[in-house]
Order: sequence, then structure tokens, then C-alpha cells
Amino acid sequence: MSVEISALRDDQIDALGALARHIWQQHYPAIISQAQIDYMLHQRYDAAAIRQQLRLPGSVWDVAQQGGQLIGFVHYYPDADPQRLKLDKLYVHPDWQRQGVGAALLARVVRAARQQRRRIIQLRTNKRNAKALAAYRQYGFVIVAAVITEIGDGFVMDDYVLEKTWV
Repeated sequence: MSVEISALRDDQIDALGALARHIWQQHYPAIISQAQIDYMLHQRYDAAAIRQQLRLPGSVWDVAQQGGQLIGFVHYYPDADPQRLKLDKLYVHPDWQRQGVGAALLARVVRAARQQRRRIIQLRTNKRNAKALAAYRQYGFVIVAAVITEIGDGFVMDDYVLEKTWV
């Protein structure tokens, strides 16, 4: 398998949004409503929103490609706590899951955290997202809190906060 991981380019933003929609439509209908899926996709993967995030200091979007096609992505940024790096998004196309793509993307996040001398990577995932919870546990993340966050239009995110820590 020859997967290339690189920084997201402006000309890949629309493809990233399409990939996110495909992944979410495959994964989230059993977890949240279609209305919430549509709302969150627009909120998080609108091209203008991604471009704005790319301009923020320390905000990184990396993409995984195989044969020039996007198959996964990760977004992370420095947390207000100087010890933590926030892993905001990590998704892999269903056809490429369990083939090391997610691990390679996560390794980029770990490398960035270490380079920035941050000893904690923090993320949030839906409490009912058993597949993601199992994967993150496999990579050393532990649940540290449960949170419910209103995100607008009457929707909430009912999440666990997970952290991976090292000395």
C-alpha cells in the first residue's frame, strides 16, 4: 500500500468535503439523526470554514492519498493549555479502514505534539461511537470526561473526552 500523507492544499478542499460527507453517511446514521449529520457537515466541512481554519496559527489539516485520491484526513491544533494538542478530526474512508491509514495520520499528530513539547493529545467522540472509541483505546487514549455541548439548531454533541498522555 502506498499512501502519501501531506498538508491539505486549497485545491483539495472540495474533495475533502465530499470525502467527509461519504464517511459520515456511512457511519453516523446509526448514531445521530440525518438532520444533525447535515448540520454538522455544513458547520465543519464548508470550504470557507476550512479555509478560515487553515489560516489560524498552528491549525493543521493533513490528508492521506492513494493514487491521487483522498482516502483520509486529520485536523489538529494547539489547545489553550500549553500541555495539550487538540485532535479535532480524524477520518478514513471505509474501504481504507483497518489498513494503517488512521494510524499513520495519528502518528503525524503525535509527532507534532512531541515537537511542540505537548504531552497530551485530547479529542472528543460521540459516546455511542463504539468503533472510534475502540480504535482510540487501542492507541492508548483513555476517557477522562463526559460532556454534552449545544451546537445550535437544537442539536447537541453527547461526547466522551479522551486523552493520550506521555512523559
